[in-house]
Amino acid sequence: MIHATGALGKLFSEVVENASMRPVDGVKAVGGDWFEQMRYVILPQVLPNYTSYALWRFEINVRASAVVGFVGAGGIGAELSHVISFYSDDRVTAVPILIVLTVTGIDLLSERIRHALIGKESLR
Repeated sequence: MIHATGALGKLFSEVVENASMRPVDGVKAVGGDWFEQMRYVILPQVLPNYTSYALWRFEINVRASAVVGFVGAGGIGAELSHVISFYSDDRVTAVPILIVLTVTGIDLLSERIRHALIGKESLR
């Protein structure tokens, strides 16, 4: 949790640093206050990247839980270790397939959310 929070904090701060300030100046010039500048200028610029990075870290954490759990920390990997120890071949096959399907599902969900935030027209 500490590592994920630190990594996301660094990524989020870089996204904000790279946001264009020219639209902020435009909103300020027509009399917009700080809240309006954040709501109508900065948030639309950073929200797609925030969402993308947060879902990416979630996907990394799901994959890491499988590996860390396999060596004894519990979670998804503990179930894999458990079925391997009982030589249950059908379940040994099912658990990695479920892990791959879960990570793929998270990736597809991330793609849909990003496309909903930025629009498919922006990707051309």
